[in-house]
Amino acid sequence: MKTITTFLSLCALSTTALAAPFALTSKDFKDGGAMPDKQSFNSFGCSGGNVSPDLTWTNPPAGTKSFALMVHDPDAPTGSGWWHWVVYNIPATTTAIPEGGPVPKGAVEGNTDFGKPGWGGPCPPAGSGNHHYEFTLFALKVDKLDLPAGSTAAFVGFNVIGNSIGKVKLTGLYSRK
Repeated sequence: MKTITTFLSLCALSTTALAAPFALTSKDFKDGGAMPDKQSFNSFGCSGGNVSPDLTWTNPPAGTKSFALMVHDPDAPTGSGWWHWVVYNIPATTTAIPEGGPVPKGAVEGNTDFGKPGWGGPCPPAGSGNHHYEFTLFALKVDKLDLPAGSTAAFVGFNVIGNSIGKVKLTGLYSRK
């Protein structure tokens, strides 16, 4: 009996080990690759389309009840980076956000460092080299984050991290001459 129990335990472990990882991808750019101009901001000297990229995810952790997406440029010359997009209360049944949106019904877009909700595309200072735009998708253990309207990215992030059961990151690069 002990042999059968050991065998079944090993089978369960190998099935878990073979499960595909939580993944985040985009049709618009590859992880570590350049983001197209259509995604860049259309102000501050940039003339892009300010269109959010297509995002798709698979294999969230068991127990996921909602998602949050936070997009940050740690290379921005502010001392704390720059928040480009904050979306939370994304329903657990969601597996994608199409290029240009809209965000899924029930999701909330928090304020970015542009001072308002919604996608604000890349627009690094000219000559500052490649900036890394980190798209981090968090799987959350709660159905909803009950946050006040106008919450800052830092406040949303604090609540997201406190309720996270997993995360995945996709990084796009953008530079301006």
